[in-house]
Amino acid sequence: MEVLKQHIEALVFVAEQSITPKEIAESLKNAFGWELTGEQVIEQLESLRGRYESEEYAFEMVEIGGGYQFMTKKDYYPAVQSLLQTRSKKKLSTAALETLSIIAYKQPVTRAEIEHIRGVSCDYSIQKLLEKELIEINGRSEGPGKSMVYVTSKSFMDYYGLKSVKDLPQLKDIQVADENTIGVAQE
Repeated sequence: MEVLKQHIEALVFVAEQSITPKEIAESLKNAFGWELTGEQVIEQLESLRGRYESEEYAFEMVEIGGGYQFMTKKDYYPAVQSLLQTRSKKKLSTAALETLSIIAYKQPVTRAEIEHIRGVSCDYSIQKLLEKELIEINGRSEGPGKSMVYVTSKSFMDYYGLKSVKDLPQLKDIQVADENTIGVAQE
């Protein structure tokens, strides 16, 4: 039964959101052919929860929304919050901002189209924007190679306070000071 417990622990660990006993049982059935009841899975989950109640661990297994998930214990929240804030405050590079702007105004757009506009490779910028959840993959193009198509995400809209893409400033509304002008403008 220890092997079963370890597989259940691994599934809870990798789940991005809470995972239900039913999802755990289905995963183990697909992987190993094991026929488990919900009660058997819950019994193992409760055993694991007991293990992580110890002060030895900085995290615990909690039941959320009918599923289970690992979470940091409340005592460690200040340290975790500090790390997350530090990571989220990291600025985007100029290349990433240019790539994000192209995606925002031209969406849906492929990597090749972005690179055509920028004139340089944008793989790294796209990866960083995906990690920060400012953009997302929205399927594949119909063209040759079936390239991935990128669009801005809900996080992008929330971060910039936009209701929709239509709320982006129009290029004609953006005024840039002409720093290359010599002399005084004549009227």
